[in-house]
Amino acid sequence: MSDRLEGRRAIVTGAASGIGRASALLFAQQGAAVVVSDRDEAGLQETLAAIEASGGRALAVAAEASDAAAVEALVARCLAEFGGLEVMFANAGIGGSMRPVLELSTEDWTEVLDVNLIGPFLALKFAALHMREAGGGSILCTASVAGLRSGAGPTPYSAAKAGVISLVQTAAQQLGGTGIRVNALCPGLIETGLTQPLFDHARAKGREASIGLLNPTRRAGTPEEIANTALFLASDESSYVTGQAFAIDGGLSSSHPVVPGKLW
Repeated sequence: MSDRLEGRRAIVTGAASGIGRASALLFAQQGAAVVVSDRDEAGLQETLAAIEASGGRALAVAAEASDAAAVEALVARCLAEFGGLEVMFANAGIGGSMRPVLELSTEDWTEVLDVNLIGPFLALKFAALHMREAGGGSILCTASVAGLRSGAGPTPYSAAKAGVISLVQTAAQQLGGTGIRVNALCPGLIETGLTQPLFDHARAKGREASIGLLNPTRRAGTPEEIANTALFLASDESSYVTGQAFAIDGGLSSSHPVVPGKLW
C-alpha cells in the first residue's frame, strides 16, 4: 500500500463496477478512506469486500446519484464516519437510448440528464460546500470522449457528457481561490457494464480483434487505466491542474476521421 492519498477521505459514486470500482480500490490502496456509493447494492458490497480484502478502509452507502437529499446525506455520512472529505469522484452514469435524435422522446432525455449531469452537479455542490470551509479538495467528474464530439455515444448521453465538461470548467472558475480543484475524465472505449453489450456482440461475431482498431493504441482501454488518471487528479501531484477535461481514449479523439495509412 502506497501513500499518495494517505490521510485523505474520498467518495466515489458509481462504484459498484467498472471505473468506479477500479478507482475506489486504487484510492484505498493509496491510503484513502473511501466511501463507495451506487444504486446497485449487490455490486457495491462486492466493491467494499474487495477493498477490505486488500487491507483498505471503506464504507458502502447505497444512494441515487441524482437525488439531492441522498447526495447531501452521502457527504454528511463521509464527514461523520471519516471526519472529512478531500476527494469527490462523481463517476455514476448510465447509457440511455440509442435511437436517432428525431425518434427520441422527452422521457429518453430525462433520466440520462438526471444521472449523468445533475448527478455530477449535486456531488460537486455538496462536496464543495464542505471543501470550501475546510480549505480545499479535488473534485473529479466522469465525462466522456462522447462529450467532446459526435460519434462516441447516444445523443442524450453525449449531450449530458458535454454538459459535464462545461460544468467542470465553469465550476473551476467560480471556485477559484478556495483551494478546490475541479477536473473531468473523458474515457474512450473501456470495457465496463455500460459498454458490455458492444464487447459481447463483437465476441459473439468473432470480431473481438477489431475492438479499438480506430485508436492509435489499437485496443480498448481498461477501468484501471482510467483509475490511474483519477488518482493523479485526486492527489497533490496535480496541484496546478483545474478546469480541465482529460481524454483517456487511446488517442481516438486526436484525429479527424481518416482511413488509417491513407493520410499522414
